[in-house]
Amino acid sequence: MRTPKISLEQWASFKAVVDHGSFAMAAEAMNKSQSSISYAIARLNEQLPRPVLALNGRKAALTEDGKVLYRRASQLLAQAEEAEAVARQLAQGLEPEVTLAVDNLIDLRLIIPALDRLAQTYPLTRVRILETSLSGTEEALLEKKADIVIGPTVPIGYSGAPVRQVKMIPVAHPQHPLFLQKTLPSQSLQCDPDSVDSGINDWELKTHRQIVLRDSGQRRERDAGWLGSEQRWTVSHFSSTLKILRAGLAFAFLPEDWVEEDLRAGTLQRLVLVRPQERILAVYMMLSSPESAGPATVLLAKTLKECLEH
Repeated sequence: MRTPKISLEQWASFKAVVDHGSFAMAAEAMNKSQSSISYAIARLNEQLPRPVLALNGRKAALTEDGKVLYRRASQLLAQAEEAEAVARQLAQGLEPEVTLAVDNLIDLRLIIPALDRLAQTYPLTRVRILETSLSGTEEALLEKKADIVIGPTVPIGYSGAPVRQVKMIPVAHPQHPLFLQKTLPSQSLQCDPDSVDSGINDWELKTHRQIVLRDSGQRRERDAGWLGSEQRWTVSHFSSTLKILRAGLAFAFLPEDWVEEDLRAGTLQRLVLVRPQERILAVYMMLSSPESAGPATVLLAKTLKECLEH
């Protein structure tokens, strides 16, 4: 690889002259002598195919080439400053990247404030989000694919802090045959299934298509929530489930957080069952290596807990 002929100091001198309007002001801003700034610019003009600054009395004016190279020089200097900042953060033990595994039970909208807080506090730390389901969430923890894991199961040997309870409820489009085959009361988010005398039984559910979530795990594939319907469609994410449900093609059990807006808008409706089958799942937050967690991981874990408990 060729070593650049022009040093960062020369580019910095060039930018300072443009920003401050004169060699004297640039020298004062950079705490250098005016002669050193003049020499840096002279060498810059010599090393480039065409000059970037043209002298006009005591002032220096950008040439057409200079206008283009000024933008490039500004980007180059910003990247150099960022590299130095990363080096300082690494020396202080700050992680260059934090990986977060979030089970599909959690709507990512709930954790956006925590991610924003991390970005503001440690802007140079990257975040990688793994959207997992069922045994895939456990694998992310057991195989240390993630620094922080949010899911419904705490494996043996790990500790988890409870952060949220997720209610899984049965829903379908208002024009779905499950609603049309019976005359049911109006449903809403606050509906109490126990107060309804008539409802849909297990046999009726099993005769209709159910959408279930695919297990993202590679080692211990698991079924959860499937009622043994004659027609079963499997998707990888609840967002796909919602699209199918809105088209009236199936029913599904979904986290209440995921369907709140659809229930309010009337695009989906809660199924009333003879035997209520909603489930309350506890969701935990776990650290793969709590003893060695860096400041970015610790901050993100703290703010995630605050967001999910709210």
